[in-house]
Amino acid sequence: MSEKADYKLVRNSSVGYELGEEKARILAEKLGVRRLKDGEYLVKEGEADQTLFILATGKLAVSSRDAEGADQEVYLMKEGECAGTRAFVEQTPRRATLRSIGTSVVYTLTPTDFEGLLDVNPRLAFKVMRALFRVTHANLARMNQETRELSNYISKTQGRY
Repeated sequence: MSEKADYKLVRNSSVGYELGEEKARILAEKLGVRRLKDGEYLVKEGEADQTLFILATGKLAVSSRDAEGADQEVYLMKEGECAGTRAFVEQTPRRATLRSIGTSVVYTLTPTDFEGLLDVNPRLAFKVMRALFRVTHANLARMNQETRELSNYISKTQGRY
């Protein structure tokens, strides 16, 4: 018997923000579970995997290749956060690498499993998509703030940093 996702963790995640217990249980039934060891890769930049990831426990380092091709850590995911929204929605290759820091448990949702919800539970599918929009919007807002801070730093120091 395969391991099942804990609906309580799903409900407390960024994807389950507005899900009640019943909807969180239904979504949890659709999720896969991956256990990662310290340093193990969940996915690498450029891979064609379009799975959505929800970090149930642990931490994940998010990195992206720089101009020289070296991985540069850009973010450290916390429990309850999700990753892979762009690849999941747009069905495009990964734009970041995810690596476990310590041991981690990650819930996975494939596009095929998600699409199965559209016919049987469209309201749940809508709430998940709305949550993904919120996650994407929050990421964009954070990036815009960091860009403003960097621009302000450079302009105040006339590029001397």
